[in-house]
Amino acid sequence: MINYVVDQNIAVITWAMTSSPMNVLNDESIPQFEEALNRAYADEAVLGIIITSEKPEFVVGADLKMILRNNDKEPAEMLKVSAGLNRVFRSIETSGKPAVAAINGTALGGGYEICLACHHRIALDEQTPDRPKTQIGLVEVTLGLLPGAGGTQRLPRMIGMQAALPLLVEGKKVDVQAALRLGMIDDIAGSPAELMDKARVYIAANPKPLQPWDEIDRKTGKIVGKDNFKVPGGNVQTPIGAQTFAAGTAMLMDKTRGNYPAPLEIMACVYEGLQVNIDRALVIEARHFVKVATSKVARNLITTMFLGLNQANKGISRPKDVPKTEVKKLGILGAGMMGAGIAYVSALAGLEVVLKDVLIEAAEKGKDYSRSLLKKGVERGKVDPLSVDAILNRIRPTVEVTDLQGCELIIEAVFENRELKAQVTVEAEPMLAAGGVFGSNTSTLPISGLAEASARPENFIGIHFFSPVNKMMLVEIILGKQTSDYALAVAMDYVRKIRKTPIVVNDSRGFYTSRCFGTYTAEGMELLKDGVKPVLIENAGKDAGMPVGPLAVTDEVALDLVYKISSQGIQDGALHEDDTSYQVARKFVELRRLGKKTKAGFYDYPEGESKTLWPGLAELYPVSATQSTPDEVKTRLLYRQALEAVRCFEEGVVRTKLDADLGSILGWGFPAYTGGALSFVDFVGIETFVKTCDRLADQYGERFRPTQKLREQARQPELVN
Repeated sequence: MINYVVDQNIAVITWAMTSSPMNVLNDESIPQFEEALNRAYADEAVLGIIITSEKPEFVVGADLKMILRNNDKEPAEMLKVSAGLNRVFRSIETSGKPAVAAINGTALGGGYEICLACHHRIALDEQTPDRPKTQIGLVEVTLGLLPGAGGTQRLPRMIGMQAALPLLVEGKKVDVQAALRLGMIDDIAGSPAELMDKARVYIAANPKPLQPWDEIDRKTGKIVGKDNFKVPGGNVQTPIGAQTFAAGTAMLMDKTRGNYPAPLEIMACVYEGLQVNIDRALVIEARHFVKVATSKVARNLITTMFLGLNQANKGISRPKDVPKTEVKKLGILGAGMMGAGIAYVSALAGLEVVLKDVLIEAAEKGKDYSRSLLKKGVERGKVDPLSVDAILNRIRPTVEVTDLQGCELIIEAVFENRELKAQVTVEAEPMLAAGGVFGSNTSTLPISGLAEASARPENFIGIHFFSPVNKMMLVEIILGKQTSDYALAVAMDYVRKIRKTPIVVNDSRGFYTSRCFGTYTAEGMELLKDGVKPVLIENAGKDAGMPVGPLAVTDEVALDLVYKISSQGIQDGALHEDDTSYQVARKFVELRRLGKKTKAGFYDYPEGESKTLWPGLAELYPVSATQSTPDEVKTRLLYRQALEAVRCFEEGVVRTKLDADLGSILGWGFPAYTGGALSFVDFVGIETFVKTCDRLADQYGERFRPTQKLREQARQPELVN
């Protein structure tokens, strides 16, 4: 697992874990790594140490399952994890022998903290088909954690507070060249051989290296932390330090709304730690690490947004007995914003795309969308200029249905109109290859009803993308009553090929994401009708952790679309005419205030200026003399969404808790710190959830009344998965 060899008086310690797909710090590897280091320290013939990896990556961080195992335990257990790593990493710095990190691949989190503890860092700048592009960084904050093995202390001491803090509080990953510019590494190598040669040269030239923050104790002769170390760019107790922390804390509070403790703990950790020597600073860091690592937020982010997301991306919901399928030729019906976006991500993934519209000008315009995105990608250095023509050549605009001949998958992305969708289905479905699947990108219309136009309803499925397609990572796959496992497998394999995250739901009005998201916008309108100040509604939504307020996002969606959907619901008997969303949307449609697209909705959109809430709202919905508290507004907004997610789960619309949570976070922006809309119940506690729902129902309406099953589960320790 951790190999040890001595070559020319240099100990080469190589990470080569077999119990994990990637090299990680865990209960097995940490003791083995420490043992190898101790062998090198004890061997007088060993003049220096090189730490590297046999795998395409270096070390990608700590095993998060190890963190979770300790999450619910006493803080002392988590403190052992941090203290143990700090002991190991500090020994690298103070052994008296030069240590070089030969970074031959991605080094993240605890993996990069190994590198920081070394006296010199050299990274391999080579990309091959079997060696992905190297990324370097301290990404712990994205999982509700902070670097707990010296990262918050060594990086600022190396590159200064102003350069280090953005990397720490945002969890930024950078490539090798950027890491060199920032000072995160000391050198680069163009080949594995050069990497090792440069490491040996450094060791020969630096037989007794000291970290800049260390000194030799005159009494004992041992290496200890330097009390008067000067941080590059200025210490904490300087004007630049005061400005950095004051401004940084304010920006973090605005961004996180206090819902994510890790970024603020990182700021505190750096602020406190840089005022003492490295040895005392590591103790401070460990204390802050334990605080965040034992939090609910860290548990939720690790469970849903790392472990759960990885499971979904690997296709956990895919039928296991269906052989792997591959879509090589994709047909798209409709070259509007959604169709054009689907064409872009598919061509980017190597698929041949036929983009059909009724007018060739419309189809060409759809291809131009990909052209503009690729141009921006090239300008930002994210797209290889040499690949642009090849990607664009994969997209074929057309008006001829026969050009769809041989497609393994056709996705219709036309307007939300049953008759139009039926028409294009009948026209295009015969062009499918044998065993081909027809998908609908509908966001609200039941798939079973749309499949009635299909000659092969078993091969008809919903594939719901989110806008903008190039940025939104979720795809909601919807099963109709007759959809086969084979059709699901084709859809899943396609979604994974275009590097999106799939969730699988059963057929229902609005499916899962649209149905639950609609409760957020609907409750915003209920609050407006109840006389709550619009600015309070909007701020409470953002304070709760939603990306934008409910009124602003309704403007984005468009009030005429809300009106059409609610009108259809009334026609189908699913809603009553006194539904608040219907009444409010109808009023705004009559006023021709349709939202952002008409520069008039709940907000005004002055040319060249920021949007502002429409003053006319006060006339339509007078503000009440008694206002709700911000916490009460947040509670209404979050509980309404979570309760709808529970109903979807109980009704079998969403099939797993993981799909419910991921769908809520990635689909409509439910706050990730809660773990997702379904995990929100566990986050607040099921007894509290049920009790609060009853109070809200008594005060605001039966839409908040908890289900009978929830009541039964409230008598149990936790929500049944």
